[in-house]
This record gives sequence, C-alpha cells and structure tokens, in this order.
Amino acid sequence: MLEWAGSVSDGMLPNRFPDHGDAPEFNAVDASLWYVVAGHEWLDAAARAGIDVAAADRARFEAAVDAILEGYAKGARHGIRCDADGLLAAGEPGVQLTWMDAKIGDHVVTPRSGKPVEVQALWINALALAGRRAEPWRVLAERARGAFAARFWNEAAGALFDCVDVDHVSGVADARFRPNQILAVGGLPIALLDGERARRVVDAVEARLWTPLGLRSLAPGEPGYVAHYEGGVRERDGAYHQGTVWPWLLGPFVEAWLRVRGATPGAKQEARRRFVAPLVAHLEEAGLGHVSEIADAEPPHAPRGCPFQAWSLGEVLRLDRVVLADERAA
Repeated sequence: MLEWAGSVSDGMLPNRFPDHGDAPEFNAVDASLWYVVAGHEWLDAAARAGIDVAAADRARFEAAVDAILEGYAKGARHGIRCDADGLLAAGEPGVQLTWMDAKIGDHVVTPRSGKPVEVQALWINALALAGRRAEPWRVLAERARGAFAARFWNEAAGALFDCVDVDHVSGVADARFRPNQILAVGGLPIALLDGERARRVVDAVEARLWTPLGLRSLAPGEPGYVAHYEGGVRERDGAYHQGTVWPWLLGPFVEAWLRVRGATPGAKQEARRRFVAPLVAHLEEAGLGHVSEIADAEPPHAPRGCPFQAWSLGEVLRLDRVVLADERAA
C-alpha cells in the first residue's frame, strides 16, 4: 500500500507497469478507488488487531487518498471528473476504463462511457471513508449518494441501470442487465441500497446471472450475449464480458445475499452450501487447488481462461475467512 502511494498521477494509479522501463499505463478508473477502499480496510484491520500504524505511514497513505480524490474531483485523464450531481463521469472514445476492458483493435467491446454503476459505488465508498477525517469528502459523498439513489434505480427491471449519462449524454441510461450493480449492495464496506430495493437487486442477480462458478457478465437474452468463450482471439475477446462467467463476482454477490437476509447463522450456512461449495469442488477440476479466471455462460460452464487466477481464489478465501467466518462456530 505504501509503495503504491507514490505512484498517483493526476488522481490515477497505473493499472500496468510495462516491462523494459516503458511508461506506466493509466486506463483504469476503478483502480485508484479500490486502492482507497483497500487502504482503509488495512487501517481498520490494524486497529482491530491492536497494531499501531506509524504516523509517517498513515500520513503517506492519507496523502495518496487526498491526491486521488482531488484529482478525480478536479478532472483526470480520459474524461474522469466529478459531475455537478456529485457522481463520477468517465470515458472517451476508444478507451476502456472499467474492469470490463476487452478491446479488439480500436473497438472497445464494452465501452460503458458515462457513469458506470460500480464506479459510483467505489467513488462514494472512497469519499465516505476519507470523510471520516475530512468534512469536504463526507459532504460530497452524501451528495453523490443522493444522486445515485435518484438516478440509478430501474423500476421496470427491479434493478439498477448499468450506466447512466451514457457517452456523457444527460438522461441516457443503459438498462442491459450486468453484475456490476451487485457492488452497490455487497463487496464494499458501505452498501448504497438497503431494504426492498437491495433485496430486489440481489434476487434479480441470482435469477439471471448466478451460475455454480460465479456470475455471468451479461444476462441471457440481452443484446450481444455470448454463451461460450471459444474461438480465436477476436471471438474470445468479444465474449469476455458479454455473458462469460466470472468467479470473483461471487464474493460481492454472497456478501450482498447475506446483507439482505440479516447475515443470520442460518443464512450463512445456506450460502456456504449453495454458493461456496461448488467453487470448492472446482478446486479439483482445472488448475488444481485454484479457481479459474472465467467459465462459459451456459452449462456445463466449462472453465476457461487462466486456470490459476488470484482474484478468483482470493474471493473464495475472503468468503471462507471473513464473510462466512463465524458460520461454522454457529
């Protein structure tokens, strides 16, 4: 965390350091915000364990957080900026900025330019966490949260829009059903939805996106849905976020599923049996002892991509050790 604190540039952290001394690449709107969330989780974990974080280390991290939020608020690369409603806009033609970053030549498969839903969840979480010590960030977090509640709810689907102000056109919304909305309920310290709306989102995601190996990246029946990740590079890249299953998304999904059920011992037992057990069984299937990067969107959900994927396995471990940690004792 401290090493990366010195890499902030115009509010952004590089998402890739190329080999041979080339310049770092900055084309991820979410990487910096994940850094803010992870850093606060580190400080909270240290506090719970009774570990004192050196004042110089804390100051270094907090300076990086302020540099990120100030850079985003004022405007960074690739159209990243805090809009008048407090939400975070991002994107320009030919650049893929979210985790759905497949690109074929000059064609961005899932551009999501505008205000993507999970980016808002990350932005508001980052602001609220920094707002514990700095009032301006807390005030901006409250303004953004109000705008999120007003602008992202899609009553017709009982879910959230995937992106609003698409291509920076005010009022245009993308209603394609994707898993990114789950981060407004689970996977981050602060949920942006609660009550009936949160339950409807979780139920809709389970019904349309859940598979034994994770969540589909696009619901069946949506325009552009691809059932199988196969073929040449062009075909595979075209399917990467167009239905292909991602195991890492099961972490935020299970956390959201538990939150709307009160995280009772019974709910945790059911979650472990229904959602975690299939991934544990998968440890014997592809990369031995590991979880694959992706899988086909349709049965039998053949594992694809990298057979040893850190973020997939990491979310299984987080579910086992953190989210469901007290289930066995119960």
